[in-house]
Amino acid sequence: MATTSSGLRPAQRAERQRVSQQGLIHGGNSLTRSLNNGQNSLRSNDTKPLHFPPAPTSRRSVTPNSRSHSRDFDDDNDPGRVRVAVRLRPRNAEDLLSDADFADCVELQPELKRLKLRKNNWSSESYKFDEVFTGTASQKRVYEVVAKPVVESVLSGYNGTVMAYGQTGTGKTFTLGRLGKDDASERGIMVRALEDIVANVSLASDTVEISYLQLYMESIQDLLAPEKTNITINEDPKTGEVSLPGAVTVKVQDLDHFVELLQIGEGNRHAANTKLNTESSRSHAILMVYIRRSVPEKVEDGINSQDRKTKSKLPLVRKSKLLIVDLAGSERLDKSGSEGLLLEEAKFINLSLTSLGKCINALAENSPHIPTRDSKLTRLLRDSFGGSARTSLIITIGPSSRHHAETTSTIMFGQRAMKIVNVVKLKEEFDYESLCRKLETQVDHLTAEIDRQQKLRESEKYDLEKRLRDCHDSFNETRKNLVTRSELLEQKNTRLELVIEEALAELNCQKDQNSLLEDKIADLEMSLKQNKQNQLENSTYQKVLADTTQMYEKKITELMKLEVERAKSESAEEQLDAMKKLSDEHKKLIQHHEMENSKYQMALADTTQMYEMKIMELTKQLEDGHTRFEGAQEQLDLANMLLADYQNSTQGQDETSELRLKLEEMYRLHESTVNELQSLKAEFKDQIQEKEAISEKLYAVQEKLSAEEKRRKAIEHELVNLKKGAPEGDKHFEDKKSYMKENIRGTSVLGTSASLNKSGTLRVTQSAQRATIAKICEEVGLQKIIQLLTSEDSDVQIHAVKVIANLAAEDVNQESIVEEGGLDALLTMLRSSQNATILRVASGAIANLAMNEMNQGLIMSRGGAKLLEKTASGTDDPQTLRMVAGALANLCGNEKLHTMLKEDGGIKAMLGMVRSGNSDVVAQVARGLANFAKCESRAMVQGHRKGRSLLMEDHALEWLIDNCNTTQASTRCHIELALSHLAQNEDNARDFISSGALQELQRISNESSREDIRNLAKKMLKSNPVFQGEMRLGQQ
Repeated sequence: MATTSSGLRPAQRAERQRVSQQGLIHGGNSLTRSLNNGQNSLRSNDTKPLHFPPAPTSRRSVTPNSRSHSRDFDDDNDPGRVRVAVRLRPRNAEDLLSDADFADCVELQPELKRLKLRKNNWSSESYKFDEVFTGTASQKRVYEVVAKPVVESVLSGYNGTVMAYGQTGTGKTFTLGRLGKDDASERGIMVRALEDIVANVSLASDTVEISYLQLYMESIQDLLAPEKTNITINEDPKTGEVSLPGAVTVKVQDLDHFVELLQIGEGNRHAANTKLNTESSRSHAILMVYIRRSVPEKVEDGINSQDRKTKSKLPLVRKSKLLIVDLAGSERLDKSGSEGLLLEEAKFINLSLTSLGKCINALAENSPHIPTRDSKLTRLLRDSFGGSARTSLIITIGPSSRHHAETTSTIMFGQRAMKIVNVVKLKEEFDYESLCRKLETQVDHLTAEIDRQQKLRESEKYDLEKRLRDCHDSFNETRKNLVTRSELLEQKNTRLELVIEEALAELNCQKDQNSLLEDKIADLEMSLKQNKQNQLENSTYQKVLADTTQMYEKKITELMKLEVERAKSESAEEQLDAMKKLSDEHKKLIQHHEMENSKYQMALADTTQMYEMKIMELTKQLEDGHTRFEGAQEQLDLANMLLADYQNSTQGQDETSELRLKLEEMYRLHESTVNELQSLKAEFKDQIQEKEAISEKLYAVQEKLSAEEKRRKAIEHELVNLKKGAPEGDKHFEDKKSYMKENIRGTSVLGTSASLNKSGTLRVTQSAQRATIAKICEEVGLQKIIQLLTSEDSDVQIHAVKVIANLAAEDVNQESIVEEGGLDALLTMLRSSQNATILRVASGAIANLAMNEMNQGLIMSRGGAKLLEKTASGTDDPQTLRMVAGALANLCGNEKLHTMLKEDGGIKAMLGMVRSGNSDVVAQVARGLANFAKCESRAMVQGHRKGRSLLMEDHALEWLIDNCNTTQASTRCHIELALSHLAQNEDNARDFISSGALQELQRISNESSREDIRNLAKKMLKSNPVFQGEMRLGQQ
């Protein structure tokens, strides 16, 4: 458990109190000596250490499945410990699109001030922070919790630091530097802090000055004076304080003046467009606020009367400094896509953040060496971590599982920073400057008075001497006049007495005024006590308000649970519909197998009958051959008898030779008959073997049909169970849906929760469907499913292409589909099929495959763009057009394919599809043009491309201008983004001016709903000299 200074051992407390008292006594003695000697030395020993670092925390073991990294912070009242808050950025459109099938990796528990970081579905880690902000937390609440205590300490004379740390694109600049011109509730910490400072100081007697700097590629630059670069850092060898003598310091007049200075600085700050953020900060921004306040006179105990009298005459001043640091976001090169100058900037950003992390680790581990000189950033923040400043750190994270590693690194940075405890010191000095000015004024006044009195005395002396001479010369003559002269002198004496009495009266009046002032001071002290009592009452009111807020939050969580139950009922109904569809498809598949089985049986019967007829013919031929053999044998016997008779009768040689010839011919006939019989037997055996093979195939088909029948029965059984668990009747379900809609209209918080729960149930349904499709793929095989795409049966083709389209939605399946020839089969279907369903689903499958860069090149090389253009021109179905437009929009995201895509008619096809008027089709076309323009602008920045945009030749600019004011928010954002990126190409400037796109760009810079698009449009208007000249002409 962490300990505070109050939990130290008695010996340590006594030692620290002794050191503090010695410092105080030494400061009083040095003050007395400086006053006696007339020296104007600073009160360097008057710093007051308030708290000491806590002892190291103890660790406790946790389970491996759900680990908890937390500290039991008993030192929450210790202002010296670094306070760390975490803020979660809401999911943006990119997160919703890329992480649609995955849950958030972060779970917040604001009421416990804890955060859970999921590694997977069964393992997570828990961390505790000083405050946890959800994605719906307001800017005001973030300021009051994180920065307002630091601002109050700065107003009391302590140094303070507010810093934002996190991955790029997680909302650091939004949290700190948001100006909030259009909406005052979105103002960031910088504006709100200066507002409180200006409201709590007297600009007549106090001063507030600021400096605004950026650390860009290890070079300190002045954002208020861009010509000042590479500003040096000076460190006081005695006190160790860091100063920047080369930076411009501006005295703040009011809040509007500060906002103007902040706008100037933001305009000079380095920013760039990356894959992770359209306006990514490429430098660390540091706002330094210097406050100088006079302190009311006070008398401390333990000082003698002379010192007390001397000290009461010396005015005190408190000097404090507030640092607001907007760190550049850490980024990975493979995710941000930084190249060229952006790559060098990323290296310096990561290097400085690494140095900061090393210092945090060393301070957290109480290391004897702190590497603060490794980077200029750590030198500037030397007083913020391990120094004398009160520091608040807010870390920003995103919910996406794609950035799990960056989120983990940010959280661990905050955990280590919470272990650092600074020694907060009050910097209070004697205001010798104002005292010197006051004394100089008094000296001048007294000198003038002395001169006047001296001149008066000299004149009176001269008069007296003259009179004395006259008296000596005329003493005898003016003795009579001596009496008269004495009377005159007596009259003068009486006048002088009257003057003295008047002076005494004036002194009495001054005494009365002093007593009145003392009474006023007593009244002010009473009012001060009354204000303290009011503050205590306000604190009690705030506690009551916090309890009430917690009660409402509990009620909201209960309502959210009700919404979850309603969403579950809706998901059950959706699963029921999905199972019905699967059952119908299985029934159709079984009927198809039965039809094929009947065909196989008919073919087997015909084959068997044919073979039986052949066997009968062969048997008949065998019998005929056997009869011929018997006849030949009889003829042979007869010939032998004749030969014997011939030999006996000794007939002539001619008849013998003739008989021999007949006998040889009969023998050859016998051999041919035997050979034919053997060939027939061999053919009969082959036919019997073929019959056995056909029987085995038929048996296998019958077993497969029986297995399909069992699977169908299992699905029907599961469907019955789902029906039992679902709500009774569609009417009850519709009532729940209408009730949910009413709740959504009633409160925004519940609406957000309901939408999230609904999206969660939709993901569960989609994951169940994908699991079913994956199971079918494992049982049947991907190769066989792709072969079914070439089937002559259109129903079989539709089912097969649907399975391929669902498989293509997963990145892990795309490579296998392409290797097995699925892409070629889909393109063949687009080329030859006339079925509207096949064309729609095949286009959707190609759109899924076109999400991969390697597949995009294959699609274009095999004429995919031409086939998609042909499909779009041959149909008016909005769903088919939406799929085709989505595929072409994905292809537009590859800058290497732009020329080929334009030559194949892809751009014209997209612009032609808007004829349907369907909002989804128009949205896909706008997305494609935005991808095309964004890739072109990135290629121009990197130096890969020059010249006029390819979109200008196909009249895309006119379409963008005509549809720039559409009511669809997403479509309008894509169109505004496309125009902003097209304006980045200076070769398009004349087209913008002639078509009126420049006026639309000016409107976007002021009225766009997205701040990054507004900033990008403003940047294009400022950086393009042609646009500047045209706008000046328009103003004249």
